[in-house]
Amino acid sequence: MSKIDYQEVLTDLGQPVAELRRAIPEVWSAYAAMHRAALAEGELPAKYKELIALAISIVKRCDGCIAAHARGAARRGATPQEVAEMIGLTVLLDGGPATVYGPRAWQAYQQFAEKGSPAPASPS
Repeated sequence: MSKIDYQEVLTDLGQPVAELRRAIPEVWSAYAAMHRAALAEGELPAKYKELIALAISIVKRCDGCIAAHARGAARRGATPQEVAEMIGLTVLLDGGPATVYGPRAWQAYQQFAEKGSPAPASPS
């Protein structure tokens, strides 16, 4: 597998996201508010919410989502073992495709964890 730069994945999405946000500001604003609310600290810690979001990103096969939630998991303090075990669950429940996108999520998490996980780009 060639090494994907997941920060670059997020950077590449920046301009098209900004253009779309200008085209549909109400929709984008509502999504951003929901994003913040869903990932906020609560009874379920934000770290676990990011791990759940990363698991869903794997089974949905979304590289942009993997990049965003791997960064979020690293920022929220998820450990390498927590990420690895979560990926194991995606393999159990999603089978073969998770054996492709799980390693991508692992690679993305490692990149962000090593870099100290740069500040997030807001979906708003």
